[in-house]
Amino acid sequence: MGLAAMGPGASGTGVSTATVPRSALGPGVSLHAYDIAVLVVYFVFVIGVGVWSSIRATRGTIGGYFLAGRSMSWWPIGASLMSSNVGSGLFIGLAGTGAAGGLAVGGFEWNATWLLLALGWIFVPVYIAAGVVTMPQYLKKRFGGQRIQVYMSVLSLILYIFTKISTDIFSGALFIQMALGWNLYLSTVILLVVTAVYTITGGLTAVIYTDTLQTVIMVGGALVLMFLGFQEVGWYPGLEQRYRQAIPNVTVPNTTCHLPKPDAFHMLRDPVSGDIPWPGLIFGLTVLATWCWCTDQVIVQRSLSAKSLSHAKGGSVLGGYLKILPMFFIVMPGMISRALYPDEVGCVDPEICQRICGARVGCSNIAYPKLVMALMPVGLRGLMIAVIMAALMSSLTSIFNSSSTLFAIDVWQRFRRQATEQELMVVGRVFVVFLVVISILWVPIIQISNSGQLFDYIQSVTSYLAPPITALFLLAIFCKRVTEPGAFWGLIFGLVVGLLRMILEFSYPAPACGEADPRPAVLKDFHYLYFALLLCGLTAIVIVTVSLCTTPIPEEKLARLTWWTRHHPHSELEKEVQESTAGTADVPSGEGPTGAGGTENPRHGQEQPAAPRRSWGQLLWGWLCGLSRAPERALSPAEKAALEQKLTSIEEEPLWRSVCNVNAILLLAVNIFLWGYFA
Repeated sequence: MGLAAMGPGASGTGVSTATVPRSALGPGVSLHAYDIAVLVVYFVFVIGVGVWSSIRATRGTIGGYFLAGRSMSWWPIGASLMSSNVGSGLFIGLAGTGAAGGLAVGGFEWNATWLLLALGWIFVPVYIAAGVVTMPQYLKKRFGGQRIQVYMSVLSLILYIFTKISTDIFSGALFIQMALGWNLYLSTVILLVVTAVYTITGGLTAVIYTDTLQTVIMVGGALVLMFLGFQEVGWYPGLEQRYRQAIPNVTVPNTTCHLPKPDAFHMLRDPVSGDIPWPGLIFGLTVLATWCWCTDQVIVQRSLSAKSLSHAKGGSVLGGYLKILPMFFIVMPGMISRALYPDEVGCVDPEICQRICGARVGCSNIAYPKLVMALMPVGLRGLMIAVIMAALMSSLTSIFNSSSTLFAIDVWQRFRRQATEQELMVVGRVFVVFLVVISILWVPIIQISNSGQLFDYIQSVTSYLAPPITALFLLAIFCKRVTEPGAFWGLIFGLVVGLLRMILEFSYPAPACGEADPRPAVLKDFHYLYFALLLCGLTAIVIVTVSLCTTPIPEEKLARLTWWTRHHPHSELEKEVQESTAGTADVPSGEGPTGAGGTENPRHGQEQPAAPRRSWGQLLWGWLCGLSRAPERALSPAEKAALEQKLTSIEEEPLWRSVCNVNAILLLAVNIFLWGYFA
């Protein structure tokens, strides 16, 4: 209780931007003993689930640790797809952008439904048939060569650190700081340590089970807050009326910044002057969402851990239904928050904003935490803080697990061809620790560049770096003519153009209300969603042009690697396997036959027989790193081939295939109705 009573202003290190004065929260909001109790129970419960599932999990093999032993059912996959995407950054960012600009930002969530179905029906069948664990590994199989694989791994890791990890940590810490008045850095460190412990020990199984638990808590808590909020403003008609009148007392003369947007309740906005223009929302956003949902390691890894293709599709459908909800329990509460507290959430005067939340550009980021602290009854407030923690931890664990997979399998094996599987497991876990340190160092930088709308920061950084990847994957899967040089130079071209725009964006920050806008026209008038669409198109043109000038990849090399060849027989693959086991220099371990996620993986390299006695310290270290004592039985070539056949099978039972298809059509019908209703 002592910490909570310090009051929100008491920040330990005296970082000026970090202190939130009392006025932001209203007088004397602090946590009750019940809230603290709820938080403690919640943390104990989550760590319990993490430990339970990591004891159950097969943690000693690549397929076990990184792909949950390919044993997941559809419901944990669907829940995990939702919660690894909805981090605390999304809670704070979506609600903030909703408070600032109205409903349109919910389109970002509804767009995801379409791409989740594309993931289950188009992308995952190809990935499973190809038998891959990571996305760069797929590109390596598809095009040959190493440079694309390394480029993709490094770019993905950079995107994770700058968009996902750091924004989630920043927003989670912002929330704790508003709620508990702890110092920003203290709360960040505690969070990260708890998260890292169960990612490192449990691998993907622990991550997916804790995700499922957290999705339930997240959706439940957020729905309660939504009802309380709507009750407060007088339901939807009341929200429309009060949002339009939400004008702060202090305004900047001769400007219109303080007026709520006239089209706040429309999804589709003017293509030229709108803050989220409708062609950008429908087409430009699809480019970013394809990267996020269909080619991004964090999301695809969830679907690849499914028992069968039907389970992966079922997970997509469930995830699609869940993604319809954030519009109602995140975006609309953000708008309610502005309607109820226009002076704080809707502030426009740079001096006042600086005093309320430490950013001159505006305080829409505090919309969600403000609502929680003001409306939630005692006890439930603790639960809601637990929800934000849940959102933060679940998206972080997903990213940590996927990053360690990328690093161990795509980067480390590139430098150490003969790495044993044990070594890869240890390296993956050490890399998580490294990520945690980098993330903590990055938090102050986001604080300084905090542009008032966190969600915009995430989306715009993504729109400069992700479109080339989208173009490449679409062409790799649908166009057999694309070759390695085409793919590589297309990616490099896209990266250069994207970085140019990103550097411009960071050198010319957006002006506060009433200040002149010094930005060049290419930034001011060219919306980032349009830019994403253009960049994707240009990259595709470069890839195709260069590919047409180089020799095509022979047809038999493409078996099971594109949409058109996904049903081809395995024979080619098996011949390659026999050759590559003769000379291991070609195939790094873990990309051999069973490295694609086999449940029993023969150890590469002769393993020393286990010493009969080990001290407690050694046993604990062995458990942390998932090293098993007994050497595993090696498989004969016939068994290997059978296992490979089973793991890369994309057959479905006709009944379940029909069930998935019917559900998908229902989901799209609901989605189209909602778009039409709010358009």
